Amino acid sequence: MNSDNQKKRPIILGNWKMNKSLKEGVQYARSLKAAIAGKTWIMCGICPPYVFLKDICAILEGSTICVSAQNMHSEASGAFTGEIAAPMLKEVGCSHVLVGHSERRHIFGEDDFFINDKIKKAISFELVPILCIGETLEEREAGNTKDIVLRQLKNGLRGVGIELIKCIIIAYEPVWAIGTGRTASPEQANEVHSFIRTILSEDYGKDIAKKLSIIYGGSVKADNTEALIHQPEIDGLLVGGASLELESFLTIIEVVQGVDF
Repeated sequence: MNSDNQKKRPIILGNWKMNKSLKEGVQYARSLKAAIAGKTWIMCGICPPYVFLKDICAILEGSTICVSAQNMHSEASGAFTGEIAAPMLKEVGCSHVLVGHSERRHIFGEDDFFINDKIKKAISFELVPILCIGETLEEREAGNTKDIVLRQLKNGLRGVGIELIKCIIIAYEPVWAIGTGRTASPEQANEVHSFIRTILSEDYGKDIAKKLSIIYGGSVKADNTEALIHQPEIDGLLVGGASLELESFLTIIEVVQGVDF
């Protein structure tokens, strides 16, 4: 939903994280494709584990459902055992990639500058990076939410010019609300989204900032979807656990589909 009432396709992405078998993932993709056929208003996508990407991209080829990788390395090739490069993702059919998810930052120690390198590399291979930013509970309780978001946003987009910023989606995910059952209130989420858009306006101009999609993630469920998506600065949702069950994910899509944007 956009604050100036300009039409913008809402984005609903399901992040499977390290879950499902290949058989389960393939069946899910087939069922999702059938269930949302013709529902072109919403931009819907899923983020499967690496080893399922080729199979799922093949199933969803030609559909309106995008496939996003959960992560990538900042180099296009090299001696990085266990890593996956942007051209590999592009070759198997991915169109998007999550970059800077809080679990990558806080569990695997990725910093803003490594994430910035990934952003620029993804764009260079025509992948749409979804830049994830957000504060921990301690940072929020200390009143540092805006400082953290500002730092992650500025560093993550360092060197990204006006033309390239158009290729990026921003995801605000408060760390304290991811997988915890706690959710930022719709008003709390909207406040941070508004702050992010203000920063983008200062750096890239109001017109570009209005057109950029800023989505929310953090314990999104069917029962809080409507309240979140009605907020004027929330352009979509990055769904974690609630996307693992197809019926739950479809319910979220249906709720968004029914909102008058």
